[in-house]
Amino acid sequence: MDIEQVREYCLGFKGVTEELPFGPDVLVFKVMGKMFCLMPLTGEDKRISLKNTPEKNIELRAEYDFIAGAYHMSKTHWNSVDLRSPVKISLLNELIRESYDLVAAGLTKKLKEELNAL
Repeated sequence: MDIEQVREYCLGFKGVTEELPFGPDVLVFKVMGKMFCLMPLTGEDKRISLKNTPEKNIELRAEYDFIAGAYHMSKTHWNSVDLRSPVKISLLNELIRESYDLVAAGLTKKLKEELNAL
């Protein structure tokens, strides 16, 4: 899966925006203003950072050598997935969806209502 495919998949979720809050080199996807996916746009680094539960993150890192604690993020809550690896599209889509769902579940009641109204 390449960067454009990740981008299209992320933008397919309800309430998602894309932003460059850290400068032009890192694309960030947010659901109702809360980050769920970060992706570098330049250089050799072809990793995306995704949120998950601490327990699931430990399991994923133990099972897959292409998943590690995310750079510059809380390694308890964020993993990075190396897109240059043989990661299956179905697994990557699952991890993106889990990140989106986890962040959406943590939204305030008001933001959840706004998201459901979209």
